Amino acid sequence: MTAPLTLISHHLCPYVQRAAIALSEKGVPFERVYIDLANKPDWFLKISPLGKVPLLRIPQDGSEAILFESSVICEYLEETQPGPKLHPADPLTRARHRGWMEFGSAILSDLWVYETTQDTETLEAKRGVLKAKFATIEAELGDGPFFAGPDFSLVDAVFAPIFRYFDVFDTISDMGIFDGLPRVAAWRKALAARASVKAAVTADYPQRLMEFLRKHEAALLRSGRTAA
Repeated sequence: MTAPLTLISHHLCPYVQRAAIALSEKGVPFERVYIDLANKPDWFLKISPLGKVPLLRIPQDGSEAILFESSVICEYLEETQPGPKLHPADPLTRARHRGWMEFGSAILSDLWVYETTQDTETLEAKRGVLKAKFATIEAELGDGPFFAGPDFSLVDAVFAPIFRYFDVFDTISDMGIFDGLPRVAAWRKALAARASVKAAVTADYPQRLMEFLRKHEAALLRSGRTAA
């Protein structure tokens, strides 16, 4: 019996969630090992060139191979594992999907500032940036329920963790980022209901994210009522 793949994870990392979603959508058995990125174990630093998660440990004959970077992991799974295809067959459409995946990564960079800044002016500036980027996506979306229609894709795997942030943020204050964006709102709802998306985090994800915000004294916490 072949040993399962192992996904080295952190509870809050959206890039880990991408890989976990792709694994689940492909129907690939895998184990998860969580680490503390504030106190990285020596064994992790020895196998992670960038000191980041996710890592995918792939058993080989008597040894193992290590993949790092979520996009690389997802592409590897797409190329090697059976199950539904998560990339379009058409080369041009596939390339465009990869572009939108990068767009999602850019949103995550904005979100890092949005959730960690202690400055209310910076928070408001990033709110405007995020609203504009989601408006760009609104113009790209079709009838759904997913990014490219009825079939779940790697673009969906990238954006599901992004929307999950807002499930928590909205308990603090609705900043109106998705106002007037019905297609984005419907897409967000469809992704939240997906089994692979639900399973990508532990049940205490909201509490962990709130603790993270408090630790960083995030201005977001002062933007509205704080969840209990």
